[in-house]
Amino acid sequence: MDTRREDNRGLVFGLDIGTRNVVGTVGYRDENETFNVIAQYCKEHDTRAMLDGQIHDIGKVGKTIQVVKEKLEEMIEQPLTEVCIAAAGRVLKTVTTHVDYEYPEETIVTGEMIHTLELLGVEQAQNILREQNDTKYRFYCVGYSVVKYYINDEIYSNLEGHKADVISIDIIVTFLPEDVVDGLYAAVAIAGLEVANLTLEPIAAINVAIPEHFRMLNIGLVDVGAGTSDICITKDGSITAYGMIPYAGDEITEVIVQHYLVDFNMAEHIKRASTVDNEVEFEDIMSITHRVPSKEVWDLVAPVVDKLAKGVAEKIIDLNGDKSVSATFVVGGGGKVHGFVERLAEELNIPSERVALRGEEVLKTINFLQPDIEKDPLIVTPVGICLNYYDQKNNFIMVRFNGERIKLYDNSRLTIVDAALQAGFPNEYLFPRRGQAINFTVNGKQRMIRGEAGESSTVRLNGREVNINTPLEPNCEIEIIPSTVGENAVYTIERLDEYTSETITFEVNHKMVTCPRFVLVNGSLEPPTYHIKDGDRIDVCNYYTVAQLAEFMDVEIDTDQEILVNNREESMDAQIYENFSVDWTVLSYRTAKEDVEAQPEPETAEMEQEPETVEAQPEPETAEVEQEPETAEIQPETEIAETLPEAVAEAESVPENAATEMNAAPEEKKDPVDRSVFVNGELIVMHGKPEYVFIDVFDYIDFDLSDSRGRAIITTVNDKNAFYTQTLDEGDEIVIRWEES
Repeated sequence: MDTRREDNRGLVFGLDIGTRNVVGTVGYRDENETFNVIAQYCKEHDTRAMLDGQIHDIGKVGKTIQVVKEKLEEMIEQPLTEVCIAAAGRVLKTVTTHVDYEYPEETIVTGEMIHTLELLGVEQAQNILREQNDTKYRFYCVGYSVVKYYINDEIYSNLEGHKADVISIDIIVTFLPEDVVDGLYAAVAIAGLEVANLTLEPIAAINVAIPEHFRMLNIGLVDVGAGTSDICITKDGSITAYGMIPYAGDEITEVIVQHYLVDFNMAEHIKRASTVDNEVEFEDIMSITHRVPSKEVWDLVAPVVDKLAKGVAEKIIDLNGDKSVSATFVVGGGGKVHGFVERLAEELNIPSERVALRGEEVLKTINFLQPDIEKDPLIVTPVGICLNYYDQKNNFIMVRFNGERIKLYDNSRLTIVDAALQAGFPNEYLFPRRGQAINFTVNGKQRMIRGEAGESSTVRLNGREVNINTPLEPNCEIEIIPSTVGENAVYTIERLDEYTSETITFEVNHKMVTCPRFVLVNGSLEPPTYHIKDGDRIDVCNYYTVAQLAEFMDVEIDTDQEILVNNREESMDAQIYENFSVDWTVLSYRTAKEDVEAQPEPETAEMEQEPETVEAQPEPETAEVEQEPETAEIQPETEIAETLPEAVAEAESVPENAATEMNAAPEEKKDPVDRSVFVNGELIVMHGKPEYVFIDVFDYIDFDLSDSRGRAIITTVNDKNAFYTQTLDEGDEIVIRWEES
């Protein structure tokens, strides 16, 4: 901080702005980690400027803070310009949630992955609060605590370096409304102070009242103030829950005001005096002096103390998973009222010695250089506020996000992602978005084809391009151009492995004929060029009908003659399966006119064959198929027009009057080939295309392009930078990975 003593010790000024009191503490931590309090001053509000922990009159609270500041400046003989404060209030919200992150394959967990998981937890908590919020307040995330870490559903204390399929956390996220934060800032500004650190009162109190090595135990902490009772729970080494109830010491004071007809300040005097003296003397509003035994005051406030103890106990049990804690510590001035500790023990159903006020015994490690300071529960929170400055320098900073000015709680780890979350910028707009995927089934098995990945978001900080994990600077300008959506997935039947790799073979007139399988989409026959749609049910048939086979071979069958399937007479609708034999009589060939050139004399015409010529037979009825050692393979439908005349000529005898000659050789097309490459050291085999480019690799690997989290993608082929349309050769070495910071 700016303030320094002459001996160069840095001073911390902590301010506990309570409903009844403003307590200021100034001190420093020495090389032995001991905190030395050199000055402390407490002043009550002149009026009820605060109610239930919230500032109602900013001006009056600001003047009270100014008095405390000036008194402390007199004591230390130097000015104070910065202050550490804590927020409470009846609208403090906490959300507990569980988040999982599953990897495509077993992965070594990094610190960046853990931070991302925590941010997912904060985002999920914000969404839960947004759904539950029934107030007009806008809430800020002012801190979070991870309760437990998990790897594959097993509890771990630290995830980093472990291998995991799934990592998870239980997380508590704490929120404060904008009005509470702005009110605190405005009040200290009236006193000429700037906020150096802001924390939560339960966090400040627990830093003093429950040392870290005690937090393995299931302990409750209650800070009973004037307007609110703040509660937190520890277990298994961490703070597991925060909460509060909107009544505390002022509820007791109100009863005294009404019964004894005194003003609020006098009622406070009666309440405090009854805890230390046998009798209490006071003057009512009629200027009549009274002297009453303290026991009379105890009996008067007993119902309210019961109500307070019951409310605190119910909240503790609720925060602790519907069960009581092992012990409870009580701090704050409101906890000193007679009978509260005993009643709280009864409501929690634990021995009375396990509920205790924490004051002098927890302040033994605090060195008070001011001799007249009384070590009691009232000063636990102010000291904790000062100590929090050293442990976690938190504050609110202002940034401008896409032209909108927003306020962020600075937990010393703020990045552009935090600003985007606070501004309500959709998380999916930060990362490349894939086009719509196609989900369908093939022979009953689920299949998904992903859409193309879009472009990453463009992130600029003060005009320079950065990534989303860049730390924030106060008053910086952030601009994010949303990521784009890639092209929707497009896939055709001819690209299916089941279509390209599987064929079906029949024996037609003693000649083996190989055909592609037919494909049914939602029960209807579709061509290979059919574009698959989301939800399609695709079945690759393992049979043809006789009519389908004739149509595919482009021949006209004489239906007046016998059609034999496996030597049994069948109709054109008969189903024929792998290796079935078919015998039929051909009337004619339905070859397209433009593909056939008539010869001058049918009697002498010959069918030109490559590589062989099949001579025409005298009569179709008695035609026989000349046996050859090789099978004639019928190509997929895209190549039928080019290869069918040759295939038919080999498979069937040619009628006497139908000999023709092709007028041109078919256009040569490249056949699909398999291509083997290595991706990140793993062999993959691509198939179905005559040649392959770099981007084809993504159809064969599980690499989520949307998972950038601000990282650049590294792509190389044979140790050289790759581009997406680069042609791949057999055996190429490919690397695709994220560039880790």
